Amino acid sequence: MYVDSHCHLDFPQLQENLPGILDNMKRNQVSHALCVSVNLPDWPRIVSLIDTHDNLWGSVGVHPDYEDTPEPDVETLCRHARHRKIVAIGETGLDYYRLSEPLDWQRNRFRVHIRAANEAGLPLIIHTRSSAEDTLQLMREENAAGCGGVMHCFTESWDVAQRAMEQNFYISLSGIVTFKNAVQLQEVARLMPLDRLLIETDSPYLAPVPYRGKLNDPSKVIHVAEKIAELKQIPVNEVAEATTNNFFNLFKKIQ
Repeated sequence: MYVDSHCHLDFPQLQENLPGILDNMKRNQVSHALCVSVNLPDWPRIVSLIDTHDNLWGSVGVHPDYEDTPEPDVETLCRHARHRKIVAIGETGLDYYRLSEPLDWQRNRFRVHIRAANEAGLPLIIHTRSSAEDTLQLMREENAAGCGGVMHCFTESWDVAQRAMEQNFYISLSGIVTFKNAVQLQEVARLMPLDRLLIETDSPYLAPVPYRGKLNDPSKVIHVAEKIAELKQIPVNEVAEATTNNFFNLFKKIQ
């Protein structure tokens, strides 16, 4: 059994073929998927999905790339987090790749999410791109270790992975680990202890080899597991079992 710890099934590209996607998940033994929020105006789409399908769960948060969107506050995030199938806060974090300074608004938004996660007692889903040092620093300043969580779609070095794990965070690998040029990330996969590892698709993006460049969906998370197993030289069922157990250990509201 597999789980997809991070996807965006509420996005229009995937909504168009949701019944087929759910069938493919079942066929590939992907039992659960976490539908991750990127902004508050579209959050009701996630609620509609998770209320309709027993094997789908959700989060609430605002992605750091969304500059012109209503800013969340701790009270709003915590109120939405009381929904029985909202199991995490995020995705949140820092992303310096597309945006230029001043980015105080982005850092302030990240702080709000960490505080909300600690108040709600839910794990945090962190997105970090071209911003690892600032991300880790803010995590320390706001005691992100108190809520724990996951560094989603991880693309950083082994050193960054270790420092995130020291702060009570799991590391989640996506289809990027299957890419030929992902040498650094593949080394992280080799070194990662299985008890701190999650797998994800980040669909509809980042389809793994052999589907690279095509529309991604949760059923393809098995290819991420297979690549990790190959890199670690262990049976794929060990990766599936460990990452599934980790998923339920982290997202404790999931039944």
